[in-house]
Amino acid sequence: MFTKALSARSIALTGFATFAFDQITKAWAASALDSESIEIVWKLRLHLTTNTGFAFSAGKGLGPLLGLLAAGVVVVLWRMRTKFSSRLGTFALGLVLGGACGNLADRLFRVPRWGRGAVVDFIDFRFWPVFNLADVAIVSGVVMLSASMWAEQRREQRNA
Repeated sequence: MFTKALSARSIALTGFATFAFDQITKAWAASALDSESIEIVWKLRLHLTTNTGFAFSAGKGLGPLLGLLAAGVVVVLWRMRTKFSSRLGTFALGLVLGGACGNLADRLFRVPRWGRGAVVDFIDFRFWPVFNLADVAIVSGVVMLSASMWAEQRREQRNA
């Protein structure tokens, strides 16, 4: 088990690394994929698109509301950081926070800015909505958080 200070540092470091990697790949995608797609393997390609809505491009035009919601989620998750003491839980929370901040930064700072910006997506399987690394981090982090919470509950039940 981590101490609270080590846990918070681990969450912050994972979150910052996730955010940075997400923003670097989005900047690359915005410049390299502006006029062409890159075929990788099978149906996987890198193809630039933007999303002003939420998951699966639904809710177009709800950017300001989604920006506020994402900011609220980030604050709530950061305040909950002391609830996660396992390595898996702290790593997972860092992934979720970093991914949420990555997409939130797009909404705040990409054209037209201030909550109405479009999230950059570029990973395209052609049979699934196009997504980005922040989305991968959020989904992976939520799955890991769920597994961590389940394991901690089982451990508590055995020790009770």
